[in-house]
Amino acid sequence: MSLDPSALTARYHAAINALDFQSICDAFAENARYVSNGVGALSGRAAIVSAFRDYFLVYPDQVAEDGVIETLSPSSARATWHPTATNSKTGEKVERSGVEFLHFNGEGRIVAIEVFDDD
Repeated sequence: MSLDPSALTARYHAAINALDFQSICDAFAENARYVSNGVGALSGRAAIVSAFRDYFLVYPDQVAEDGVIETLSPSSARATWHPTATNSKTGEKVERSGVEFLHFNGEGRIVAIEVFDDD
């Protein structure tokens, strides 16, 4: 059975929107890497999930809408997104948009994500 990177990406994003940390954790391979301008480079599932937990303590109402999710190869996808959230400490509304590239292993787990905010 072949993997569907677009479907895996949509499932991962749904887990984030639901704040389903078990599913977020399950989406990543043990040795995954996550790179973005906001958090820098994270290595390993535990570090990535910990960063997600910390982020959602500050932005618990974030909802991200996918623009386009497209399969780039049998093991990668590209997604455009637009999250909105409120900083729970300051009340500031935050809107972002950007693109992320997701890479999957043969088991359908994320091995790497690169996130780029729109300027």
